[in-house]
Amino acid sequence: MLAHLRLGVNIDHVATIRNARGGRHPDPLRAALMAVEAGADGITAHLREDRRHISDADIERLAHGMGRPLNLEMAATEEMLQIALRHRPHAVCLVPERREERTTEGGLDVAAQHNLLAPFVRELSAAKIRVSLFVEANPVQLAVARALGAHVVELHTGAYCDAHAEGDLALRDRILERLREGAREAARLGLEVHAGHGLNYETVGPVAAIPEVVELNIGHFLVGEAIFTGLDASIRRMRLLMDEARGGAGVRLA
Repeated sequence: MLAHLRLGVNIDHVATIRNARGGRHPDPLRAALMAVEAGADGITAHLREDRRHISDADIERLAHGMGRPLNLEMAATEEMLQIALRHRPHAVCLVPERREERTTEGGLDVAAQHNLLAPFVRELSAAKIRVSLFVEANPVQLAVARALGAHVVELHTGAYCDAHAEGDLALRDRILERLREGAREAARLGLEVHAGHGLNYETVGPVAAIPEVVELNIGHFLVGEAIFTGLDASIRRMRLLMDEARGGAGVRLA
């Protein structure tokens, strides 16, 4: 049996629903506390430059009122760096961000952005904040992440999930194999390996079964599923599927 796989629940889109009407409901902190009760090991929140969902006030409340690790996703900007240094979350995951995108569309090109990212990794690490880089499962990107001094890489699973949704099973399986190879290489380099983006009940098993992966970050699907089953039930089912994948061998998609 593989080691326990941590689940980080991203509560961004609880804030999206709140912001559609303004006011305070639904409350992202309440959602975070419910997620922990349902089996989440930590909470992820992405403070975007345009504040389209999570707000500065949300980050303050999550960082200081939750009693569980907060993983702050953010772009590599001076404004975001100062926010992270002020609130000292357990971890910061540096992600690419474009104003016009609906969601994060791919991994950071850390090889091309080495000089930009290096001071962010250095300052966050000096503040005792664990630094994660959201990257594709590419050997060059992983090697540069290690050279930058990151503690963690989060492998982007979006293309894998998209291929499954589109029914391109051959492509899906090729991408899954790249994720497996990337996880092995990252672990060999001494990086802690996380994964996330687009995972749902159908796609989580094979990623959860990758032995080097120690944490999955899942959000949009869980919040969407909560409309039908409730947040507690959606998270508990995901937790069960992850645990089943860790306890079994040869987990495959239909």
